[in-house]
Amino acid sequence: MAGVRKVFGEHVVLHDVDLSVARGQCVVLIGASGSGKSTLLRCANLLETVDDGVITFEGEDVTDPRVDADAVRARMGLVFQAYNLFPHLTVLGNVTLALRKVHGVPEEEASARGLAMLDRVGLASKARARPDDLSGGQQQRVAIARALVANPRLMLLDEVTSALDPELVGEVLDLLTDLKAEGVTMVLNTHEMGFARDVADTVCFLHDGVIHETGSPEQVIGDPSKERTRAFLSRLRLV
Repeated sequence: MAGVRKVFGEHVVLHDVDLSVARGQCVVLIGASGSGKSTLLRCANLLETVDDGVITFEGEDVTDPRVDADAVRARMGLVFQAYNLFPHLTVLGNVTLALRKVHGVPEEEASARGLAMLDRVGLASKARARPDDLSGGQQQRVAIARALVANPRLMLLDEVTSALDPELVGEVLDLLTDLKAEGVTMVLNTHEMGFARDVADTVCFLHDGVIHETGSPEQVIGDPSKERTRAFLSRLRLV
């Protein structure tokens, strides 16, 4: 991502953003609400069209208007803070829907892959349940399993714990920690500074659509060099 700019009306949401993510890295975006974190993820997934700049994914300029955006998204997994599960489908049906409808995987193979992925996130026993029968933490783990089952090259996670009760946050963060250990490439925004400190390879602090500071968790969270970063973290009583 180089020089990315996004404007809504007269409001510039992203200002010339540069961001690089290496394979297997976990990059965490931090910053106050409205700083542009979610928009950055939506631009990366091509859900928003950038007004300037280039996004390159696996060596391809995916901001080229001739690119098939759906084909690009099929190589990414995107998880929102709202689980967006279909209530009329079973848990397994939700996890396998894109495999069957988008990727053309036969139903028997899709079910086998879906069950294996549910087992991976600790929910194999809930395969025949409906989303409304699950806790919020379980629903979010199903949403993550749905994104993972197609073996995406990149996972984008948008505030995936912010809609959860505090006692359910840990189970989702534990899953993300496991995914990092398995080498899954992730970019996520979160207010969970402990997770960012312990798991991220790189932390980026955004303010008013600008990445003000980028570096290791030890540097950005532990010893920030920019005043805006220090002010943000001080409100969280971290510096």
